[in-house]
Amino acid sequence: MAFAGVRSERALRFDAGEVTGALGDSVTVLPIVVALGALTPMSLPHVLVAFGLFQLVWGLVYGLPLSVEPMKALAALAIAGALSYGELVAAGLVAGAVLLLAGRTSAISSVERYVGEPVVRGVQLAVALLLAQTGVELGLGNPALAALAVALTLGVVALGRPRAATLVVLGVGGAMAAATAGVPAAELPDLSVFPAGGPTLTLGSLEGATAQLAMTVGNAAVATSLLCSDLFDADVSADDLSTSMGAMTLLSVPFGGLPMCHGSGGLAGKYAFGARTGGANVVLGVVYVVAALFAGVVLAFPMALLGVLLVLVAVQLGRSATQTESLALTVLVGVGGVVTNVGVAFVVGVAAWLVASKYDGTGTDDR
Repeated sequence: MAFAGVRSERALRFDAGEVTGALGDSVTVLPIVVALGALTPMSLPHVLVAFGLFQLVWGLVYGLPLSVEPMKALAALAIAGALSYGELVAAGLVAGAVLLLAGRTSAISSVERYVGEPVVRGVQLAVALLLAQTGVELGLGNPALAALAVALTLGVVALGRPRAATLVVLGVGGAMAAATAGVPAAELPDLSVFPAGGPTLTLGSLEGATAQLAMTVGNAAVATSLLCSDLFDADVSADDLSTSMGAMTLLSVPFGGLPMCHGSGGLAGKYAFGARTGGANVVLGVVYVVAALFAGVVLAFPMALLGVLLVLVAVQLGRSATQTESLALTVLVGVGGVVTNVGVAFVVGVAAWLVASKYDGTGTDDR
């Protein structure tokens, strides 16, 4: 594959920066993964093993601290109950196949032309609103515990470590869960196909896959490619990233993993925490695999704390959504995704974008 050449000039490092940088990618990954493990039939050990393996793979292949994240639109729909687990699996397989095909045929740049940036931001906003809604509902189940988590968050932010707030709340919740249920014995996940249930192909799963692809093309392929150039002076094309995202999703989902992607936010997080090479991926990959051995503690994770974590993730994602060329269209897609569903809002948004592009004289071919 074309992206194999990226690795040749980049030696891995394992200094303090790579270790702290590894945490930067886990800030948004862990709350979503924990929520899926606690609120859906998804097997957390299988999910963590898949994340760990592909952190290692892409760290070695690219030599860069590329992120490996959940496909957030699909994850948010599953957490909110808008997609069943079977529909999540089907949507992930569809999205993975499309990304692999698009990457291998160099189609990403062509597709991006017809999906305006405000529409992608609108999908991000819809996902953020869905996560926030679910988080508030969980927090209201135990307001006192949720208030404790909010106080912890504000305290960490006041110390000048806003990104660490998620990790602090996650650590407190994990300690409470271990104290309640005890630390389970280490257990390797089985290797059966579709361990938590097979795919269920429905209109909802196709709509979810479509919405996810809109986010993935803009944020995980194009934006990440630009960020690789900006931060590391590395030539990693959007089509190469699409190929790797499609491949890892198709390989992981049948064995109980989540639909996964790269992401500009996770890459920026790793860089901000000190990562400069794929060594951060190796460190985080090992951490995820070890964590999978003791993943049973997630069932005792306090739901009110989990709710606060989801709100924190929603705020971070919502911030990205506000960086848009058309706030009106972004809000239309975002709110529409909550009121109706994300797939319908995406289609309406694309139509509105194409009409607006035609009438303002830009057109899609010039973008």
